[in-house]
Amino acid sequence: GQLPTWLQGILLRNGPGMHTIGDTKYNHWFDGLALLHTFTFKNGEVYYRSKYLRSDTYNCNIEANRIVVSEFGTMAYPDPCKNIFAKAFSYLSHTIPEFTDNCLINIMKAGDDFYATSETNFIRRINPQTLETLEKVDYSKYVAVNVATSHPHYDSAGNILNMGTSIVDKGKTKYVLFKIPSSVPEREKKKSCFKHLEVVCSIPSRSLLQPSYYHSFGLTENYIIFIEQPFRLDIVKMATAYIRGVSWASCLAFNKDDKTWFHFIDRKTKKEVSTKFYTDAMVFFHHINAYEEDGHVIFDIIAYKDNSLYDMFYLKNLNKDFEEKTKLTSFPTCKRFVVPLQCDKDAEIGSNLVTVPSAATAVKEKDGTIYCQPEILCEGIELPRINYDYNGKKYKYVYATKVQWSPIPTKIAKFNTQTKEMLQWGEDHCWPSEPIFVPSPDAREEDDGVVLTCVVRTDPKEPPFLVVLDAKTFTELGRASVDVEMHLDLHGVFIPEHALKAETE
Repeated sequence: GQLPTWLQGILLRNGPGMHTIGDTKYNHWFDGLALLHTFTFKNGEVYYRSKYLRSDTYNCNIEANRIVVSEFGTMAYPDPCKNIFAKAFSYLSHTIPEFTDNCLINIMKAGDDFYATSETNFIRRINPQTLETLEKVDYSKYVAVNVATSHPHYDSAGNILNMGTSIVDKGKTKYVLFKIPSSVPEREKKKSCFKHLEVVCSIPSRSLLQPSYYHSFGLTENYIIFIEQPFRLDIVKMATAYIRGVSWASCLAFNKDDKTWFHFIDRKTKKEVSTKFYTDAMVFFHHINAYEEDGHVIFDIIAYKDNSLYDMFYLKNLNKDFEEKTKLTSFPTCKRFVVPLQCDKDAEIGSNLVTVPSAATAVKEKDGTIYCQPEILCEGIELPRINYDYNGKKYKYVYATKVQWSPIPTKIAKFNTQTKEMLQWGEDHCWPSEPIFVPSPDAREEDDGVVLTCVVRTDPKEPPFLVVLDAKTFTELGRASVDVEMHLDLHGVFIPEHALKAETE
């Protein structure tokens, strides 16, 4: 096929790549050592490159030829021949664990730099052209957080907004929203933007010892949206996990009888909206988008009835009988919540406060809280992406992977949130990754551009490939086959040519 002449730049993606080291094996797919790969578009041609992230975790494991650094689903233990004192000390030091810097989930842009990220307090700077691993940044040196999300947001000036959890800091557990500036003042050119990090606000956790797990948050023009779900990390269990010989993942628990609370932070005043909004128990990982309309905040997320999704990715389940055995017990559902922030204080109890056209409701309860029920937009999509120029604004299109019976996607889809129409692309025995939308330079409409996805095949004799689709029609424009063993990845970014530093290889 043919690629548009304007498509110049790098698609940079990240995901778990190595699951066996020496005689040891990770328990969970999300634990594998980070493998970065790029597709570089230059004058109608595509170049491929991949490289393991040379994290401290990677270097320690490779040097020892075994897993020596714990990951979320795999606990690593000291060398059996170490003496009793070294072992005892090791047990004690794991109560607040020294987390891994195996940044395998996403890529974050900070100023002119790019970082591989996961959900610990460490991120690693990388060179997107050579995939060389550069310095390690520890968020906890700049803000009191033990974990942070790998799905930050960017404002129009390129500043980063992100959030993390501060575990029992000064006797409190809280969720901290922070901002990293995109540039530093001229006179401080040698300093990093992290030195100018500022805390926007913090939200106390409803439970001191069981903060909510979250993977992303939402943003509109005036509000930050944080969802506190009843899928929680038990800190006491976590502190004793090492001694008990279990993984940190086993310290996560979902309470189906609990509520899910919505928090809205005013971006100007940095204060939380005082009205309490909630919905039923759910587990979710990805926000799609959010916007405001006539005093309401409207946000779309992909939610599940339970937390079974994580368990499916234990490697013992990802075997050759995977297709027969692995059926989703909880299907991903695209839900739209409509939250009346400027509602009438004197509204009747039991009345629906949503006044914009929507099937979603928000009902006032006796105690003044507001119970929100979503509109179901569609089912069976995950890893959602949008045209980011429409982030926080009213939008139409979601690009996502389509899952049918299992958590591994078989197609990619373009979903119209207004008409509910869905376009799909797929081929037999093909497993596509998260689709990324790249707008064309003179885009007039939301879907002017292309969608990129890399595709792994079931048959090892068939090479994997990158496919470029016309975002409007979802027809294939071209594909580039790569004669390597490509890994299934998680998330990534497209870096246009002009955003790359002029670094020579």
